[in-house]
Amino acid sequence: MKTAKKSDPEAADLPICYQDVLDAAARIEDGVKRTPAEYSKVLSDATGADIYLKFEIFQHTASFKERGGLNRLLKLTDEERARGVIASSAGNHAQSVAYHAGRLGVPATIVMPKGTPFTKVKRTEDLGAEVVLAGSNFAEAAERAHEIERQRNLTIIHTFDDPDIMAGHGTVAIEFLERFVDLEVLVVPVGGGGLISGIAVAAKTIKPEIKIYGVQSEIYPSMKAALEGKTVGHPKVETIAEGIAIKKPGLLTQKVVAALVDDILIVKELSIEMAINMFIEMEKVVVEGAAAASLAAVYENPELFRGRKTGLVLTGANIDAKILASSLMRGLARDGRISRLKVTTPDMPGGLAKVAMIIAEAGGNVVEVYHHRQFADISLKYTEIEVVVETKDAHHMRQLVAALEEAGFEVELQGVHRSPHAPD
Repeated sequence: MKTAKKSDPEAADLPICYQDVLDAAARIEDGVKRTPAEYSKVLSDATGADIYLKFEIFQHTASFKERGGLNRLLKLTDEERARGVIASSAGNHAQSVAYHAGRLGVPATIVMPKGTPFTKVKRTEDLGAEVVLAGSNFAEAAERAHEIERQRNLTIIHTFDDPDIMAGHGTVAIEFLERFVDLEVLVVPVGGGGLISGIAVAAKTIKPEIKIYGVQSEIYPSMKAALEGKTVGHPKVETIAEGIAIKKPGLLTQKVVAALVDDILIVKELSIEMAINMFIEMEKVVVEGAAAASLAAVYENPELFRGRKTGLVLTGANIDAKILASSLMRGLARDGRISRLKVTTPDMPGGLAKVAMIIAEAGGNVVEVYHHRQFADISLKYTEIEVVVETKDAHHMRQLVAALEEAGFEVELQGVHRSPHAPD
């Protein structure tokens, strides 16, 4: 009997095999897009790795989740189709099930936690699903979904812990390796484990020597913890990568990850945020936090990926507009392109004008100005001016500050946490 190894899917007793993924690929071929995969020179230059991208963000609902969801729906019996399906999700799984169930004429009910953003609720309803709001988190919503499943005799479409879901998601690897057969590494975001399980089975069969790395946020390292026999408590803060914010990974997916995935890398929230901005500024594409986690892992582990042909799966693009805007502005501040200065000046006519003139002569652009008299802890003869200024980079900002100080102003640079790659 063969011994299970990280490079041998056939040696392990796994819930899916490569043939399941091939069957899924044939089954869903006409229902999902064969998304592009491209080499990224700009990200390769930035990271030191040879970066290749698989753009699952170009699916109809902007997420890879359609692959597994459609594969499961297409395997329903006629009786199950007539009764309908139910799923619990606040994000991409909800939309993928709603969309493809609607296409196939299958009644769909989606249970979402209370507090789910209105835009996500409306989008799911617009795709034809009945939305039920229940519970304060995913676990409570899933519990309610199982109650409705029993009450209405519906078929549940699990978010990740289902062989058909896993097999459908594995089709990503088939397409990726057909396009770039010489890939040495695949880096995959991990929540419940459905995507990386399917990818690992397919990729390790096609190319046994390929390395598979999962990625999780430091706030929700649930799969890594589970494999180490630990549990993750309820976090005190939220993650920007809500698509992989799963407290308890799947039991089936754990078996696959344990057998085939080489390691799970844990990344910092700030790295995920920076990766979102890198995709926008360098690749001109919008991704959600979960999708950006793969690039964050490469960025945090340069020695592991340097010079290696590394494939990143861009899993989804459904990011909240407010979060995206905040991420971009914080990125500008870290890179020294947007800064807030507190300038102390004598309280007399022309003080503000002189500050603005020096900033302009130094090549800076004033974005906002706040003038403080009553709330400043300084002499009555002085006033504080808070100025938000746009500059080319951190070096340019220091030149601007120096110009103000040379003119006799006291200047304090406020609230800046510089990015490691910001220019000196």
